[in-house]
Amino acid sequence: MLQEFKTFISRGNVVELAVGIIIGAAFTGIVNSLVKDVLMPPIGWIMGGIDFSNYFLNLSGGQYESLAAAEAAGAATVNYGRFINALINFFIVAGALFLVVRQVNRLHFLNDSKPKAPPRQEVLLEEIRDALIARGSRPPEGAPVTRVE
Repeated sequence: MLQEFKTFISRGNVVELAVGIIIGAAFTGIVNSLVKDVLMPPIGWIMGGIDFSNYFLNLSGGQYESLAAAEAAGAATVNYGRFINALINFFIVAGALFLVVRQVNRLHFLNDSKPKAPPRQEVLLEEIRDALIARGSRPPEGAPVTRVE
């Protein structure tokens, strides 16, 4: 069982997945800061000083000036402002990933658009065919014939 685990963990896919998760976690911190510190202040300013993170519904009946005050009092709240921030965060991440995947696909397309050399066996078979045609030999009955000019 230990050998099987060592084989599993040393496969390339597991290592690549671990690297992807770590980079994703770091990218999440960057995106959260982008949303909270860069994008939300101008959006709030444009909308008249609105701070989405402070939007909540109080379910316990008391009056609280802010979400922090309601949470400190232990009030039951529906924090839809945080949900709005999470949606904005999601769309930013989705847009960034779309742009990255789009660029990677373009690079793959550019690499795929270059003509590839045929395999060595195919080149040799074409040379043999051409040599036989040049000597006047006929291909076997039923064999496909292609003319090379």
